[in-house]
Amino acid sequence: MVDIDAVVCDFCAAHLPANAAAFADPRLTLIVDDAAAQLEKAADGAFDVIIGDLADPVSGGPCYHLYTREFYEGVIKKKLAPGGVFVTQSGPAGVLSAGQVFSCIHATLASVFPAVVPLAAHVPSYADAWGWNVALSDPATAAVPAGAAAVDAALAARVAGELTFLDGATLVGAAALNKIVRKVLADETHVYTVDAP
Repeated sequence: MVDIDAVVCDFCAAHLPANAAAFADPRLTLIVDDAAAQLEKAADGAFDVIIGDLADPVSGGPCYHLYTREFYEGVIKKKLAPGGVFVTQSGPAGVLSAGQVFSCIHATLASVFPAVVPLAAHVPSYADAWGWNVALSDPATAAVPAGAAAVDAALAARVAGELTFLDGATLVGAAALNKIVRKVLADETHVYTVDAP
């Protein structure tokens, strides 16, 4: 895990019980640094999965350039191993909010990766549906295996213990976007670039 703000990590480890266990897990290496700089230094093809949980791409904001076609093409895609997957939070994804950044992030990823799967789920603290996009370097990879039972079997084979939130029905449901949001995604033409926020 790479996070630019040690204070946030320390706060989460100290005050959020669910995070405390993750930070104490010996499998975690926490690097306090700029994630983009760490990725740029990594060897090409070094990662099976890269997860981006960044602030929304507000023009002039600290993370905007990490949502651009240039970053996805020049850094993320190169650092993924064959068949690698990139997942990024993608902002509000409700019927009234999906056009704010969710659709543009989806269009930007689709301009770089051969397959992109949008997901959404209600997040109570945001009082809206929230979106994620799963970008696949190999279009044959199933981001959402066929059916909840297939997801449950894959999780059972790879995860020790029970997950609190995610199971097959949840993942399949997150991929079942409503008609309005699907149309917003389909109609989006703006691709984030360094020169075109």
